[in-house]
Amino acid sequence: MITSLWKVQNTESYQEQLVKLKEELYKADAVLIGAGAGLSASAGFTYSGERFERLFGDFIEKYHISDMYAGGFYPWQSLEEYWAWWSRHIFVNRYEDAPLPVYQELLKLVEDKDYFVLTTNVDHCFQKAGFSKERLFYTQGDYGLWQCSDPCCQKTYDNEKEVRRMIAEQRDMRIPTELIPRCPVCGKPMTMNLRCDSTFVQDAGWYEAAERYEAFLEKHEGKRLLFLELGVGGNTPGIIKYPFWRYTRKNPEARYVTINYNEAFAPSDIAEQSLCIEGDIGTVLKDVS
Repeated sequence: MITSLWKVQNTESYQEQLVKLKEELYKADAVLIGAGAGLSASAGFTYSGERFERLFGDFIEKYHISDMYAGGFYPWQSLEEYWAWWSRHIFVNRYEDAPLPVYQELLKLVEDKDYFVLTTNVDHCFQKAGFSKERLFYTQGDYGLWQCSDPCCQKTYDNEKEVRRMIAEQRDMRIPTELIPRCPVCGKPMTMNLRCDSTFVQDAGWYEAAERYEAFLEKHEGKRLLFLELGVGGNTPGIIKYPFWRYTRKNPEARYVTINYNEAFAPSDIAEQSLCIEGDIGTVLKDVS
């Protein structure tokens, strides 16, 4: 019964889909990119398998952690262990470059368009690839920011200098006690600025980006706006996927394109406005350029 609500566009050949994608990019007045974890995975920022085993072999052996995502929820017994894990996690996923130039390929496709990016990714790959900061809205936080663990104020703090020092000085999966970061306002321990619960801090920069996103939508209301959804799964569909469907449904001129592995689908009532491509995002972006 539920499957009747969807139409997966798999009747066209891959080459035909590429031609359609090129046409939609050419005809679009503007492009709104919605990016999920699948985009960074395509760029090589995988959280399990060989990369995880290579970078976190010592943590796997001692704590039997299954992947990087699970490590973020491990019940660490001390802040020294907690920050040894998180400093390494931040460093390899925020301050190191992605292995593959997928974000750069994406920028080539949209840099001459009026574009905006809405993303749940927290790894900063867009800015490192050259996307304008003023065209980005990181809804779920940023690995490069810390906040008070019991937010005494709506502030976030850049962490690169401190993270690099933790990496350099950690031993046996612990950092020196004196490196434990504490809130400069109240003195309580800091934590990641990631939306995990109601303590997530939305600072001034977050609200400014949210306003720019709303302004972009208003500017292109009723126009040929291409909603380009990349690697968005089912964890938080209310942020990107469902709104993109709703906006496409309201605007006959809008087009919805999704590129994903095994999750490239659209509601049947916007099927004529949609293009669903199953495959590796990086490969598709390179082939369409």
